[in-house]
Amino acid sequence: MTKHGKKYDAAEKQIPAEPVAPLAAMELLKEISTANFDETVTGDFRLGIDTRQADQQLRGTVSLPNGSGKTVRVAVFAEGEAARAAEEAGADIVGTDILMEQIQAGEFNFDAAVATPDQMGKVGRLGKILGPRGLMPNPKLGTVTNDVAKAIGELKGGRVEYRADRYGIAHVILGKVSFTAEQLAENYGAVYDEILRMKPSAAKGKYVKSVTVSGTMTPGVPVDSSVTRAYTEAAE
Repeated sequence: MTKHGKKYDAAEKQIPAEPVAPLAAMELLKEISTANFDETVTGDFRLGIDTRQADQQLRGTVSLPNGSGKTVRVAVFAEGEAARAAEEAGADIVGTDILMEQIQAGEFNFDAAVATPDQMGKVGRLGKILGPRGLMPNPKLGTVTNDVAKAIGELKGGRVEYRADRYGIAHVILGKVSFTAEQLAENYGAVYDEILRMKPSAAKGKYVKSVTVSGTMTPGVPVDSSVTRAYTEAAE
């Protein structure tokens, strides 16, 4: 059984028994956060899907209207004009062969990777290295593209990835505790909309079973997943 500190236990006593509206959940989350650093806020969406089935997979990206609060270092696999465009767009690392050599040597000085389609023949060789780290460029996630400037802008501007795990739970970054409750609730709304939009057609029964939001060091706060008309509306 996991043991928690006094602050965590005190915070846990403030968690309501019943789910609350998104804004109220974010306000409470900010109140119970006592860490001496800016905690990351995460939403855990428990969904009625069986990810063991190929037609019930859930994965994608969503742009948070207020950003993620995270500084994202972007590496771009590109050459020629695309490489110049990447540099102008603010890519932290741009290259091909040298960048591949650095990665093969265990150097990972980036948080996300983008590649132009013509480079995927080379990048594909790094699949066993980049894949487990979630860094492999993927056309479905918009990170294999000729429009590298757009991809870089979205990654640095607050685009986050979501993916349901084997238990059907999608863990998604919503921002930082330093955000206002309204900003966090708005980000939550964008994620909620996206998860609803991407509901697998094969999913049966209740789709969104429960939602919990938490900070890096806080207990989870249950959110009323039925509140869809106004994400920033406090509980009445």
